Amino acid sequence: MIPKFFDIHAHVNDARFDTDRAEVLLHMRERGFFSIMVGTDEKSSQDVSVMAKEAHGGIFACIGVHPIDDTKAQFNKTAFSKIADNPLVVAVGECGIDYSRLNEVENVDREKARQNELFEAQVDFAIERNLPLMIHCRDSEKTLADAHRAVLDILTQKKKEAGERLRGNVHFFSQTIEIAKEYFALGFTISFTGVITFTHEYDEVIRFSPLGKIMSETDSPYVAPTPYRGKRNEPIYVEEVVKKIAEIRGEDFETVRSALVQNALSMFSIKNTNF
Repeated sequence: MIPKFFDIHAHVNDARFDTDRAEVLLHMRERGFFSIMVGTDEKSSQDVSVMAKEAHGGIFACIGVHPIDDTKAQFNKTAFSKIADNPLVVAVGECGIDYSRLNEVENVDREKARQNELFEAQVDFAIERNLPLMIHCRDSEKTLADAHRAVLDILTQKKKEAGERLRGNVHFFSQTIEIAKEYFALGFTISFTGVITFTHEYDEVIRFSPLGKIMSETDSPYVAPTPYRGKRNEPIYVEEVVKKIAEIRGEDFETVRSALVQNALSMFSIKNTNF
């Protein structure tokens, strides 16, 4: 069974789903929605790995350490290797570089060095395991693109060594066409959230990007799309993101829906889609 929709980035392991997580996952299953549940540290990575196993189809896991959620968190390769042995783990992340809170740290250079080291460790791990990356990246200011420049510098260097083994997706993409082009050239895709349903800021990037280079996500429980703004976001709301992408591009909804599903299956090497 090919999924009807694919939300490539969600956090149903979040506490906001504690009272009805099973119902949310069942509803997804009944409607043919696939999703990748994303870890942000060792514990949540273990949690999403278990969730994927217990879902019996349609749910996959992405494991890694977020750059700033816990500034003391480290990437324990031994522990993550054990988690990655689960065949339902399909990506490494969310990992990357985030300069949005540099004004809160005492030593900016040291903080940048910490994030670089943490990110590189996970890039190397992804290459070693032949898994794609799920990249989180936020600039100090959009006009500077400083965090994206740092990510791109690391990826460009690693690409020389790893070739096609280095690949992945830039989640919650919030930069320009020029930055998107650089990621595409490295074999990466970009994904969009429900934010595109209530702002036109990313319309040009969505129209420009090759259909084969974009994907849909919710980042639930955050940023619910119109018409669900103000509510807890859920993976099934990814349908609204897909609708908006098709509308912005002026393309047939069914063509876009099918392409985005295939993009996800291809990037994350998902072949068994049986529920």
